[in-house]
Amino acid sequence: MEKMDAISSLAALAHDMRIDVFRLLIRAGADGVAAGQIAKTLQIRPNTLSNNLTILSAAGLVTSQREGRSVRYFANMDGMRTLLSFLMEDCCGGRAELCQPVLDQIACPSTANCKIRPRETEI
Repeated sequence: MEKMDAISSLAALAHDMRIDVFRLLIRAGADGVAAGQIAKTLQIRPNTLSNNLTILSAAGLVTSQREGRSVRYFANMDGMRTLLSFLMEDCCGGRAELCQPVLDQIACPSTANCKIRPRETEI
């Protein structure tokens, strides 16, 4: 990923409504969410939602699939992984063991419809 692509992705997420949409799609996992359901769940007007989904799609964070008259949207996990990899590329001065707790917190099995795990409490 190039720096300008990362900036584009981060800029797309740096909006109250778009980050809510993206997090909803993350929670939905491989099932995705139909545009109408996104609008209903987040109480967003359809034309406003359409504009924001276009921005997320252009940033490589969302994909879509037409289902008859409806469109179902999905979080592009490969796009998010690429962004996170770019951000953590030089993490901890090359000492991977220092980054492992962060990676363990956000990683899910690739075949699972996973959700971000709750933080463990420290004793």
